Amino acid sequence: MSNIVRDSDVVEISAPPVFSYGEKVKAKRTIRNDGTYAGKEIGDILAKKGEEGYVVSIGTFLQQFYIYGVEFLESGNRVGMKRKELDPVHARDEMADLPLPEAAS
Repeated sequence: MSNIVRDSDVVEISAPPVFSYGEKVKAKRTIRNDGTYAGKEIGDILAKKGEEGYVVSIGTFLQQFYIYGVEFLESGNRVGMKRKELDPVHARDEMADLPLPEAAS
């Protein structure tokens, strides 16, 4: 039997992703290799608690959750993470105030 644990009956993908491409995020806890990260030993630290990175991809898992590919700055690792494992670096209201790129003439 499978060891996949579902986090409830919530289907996160019925709504848009919480994080956007390029958004700066940080890890809520230390992330270790569970054996699915190639080139690292099981138990090696992939991202430390509080380490910051950028969302570089958005996928899905079990047709239930978004998985955010995060490129972490300090470790240089790209790790797939669920929403509950991440926090935004900038508050949402701060992000709304960021200037938009200039349109090319």
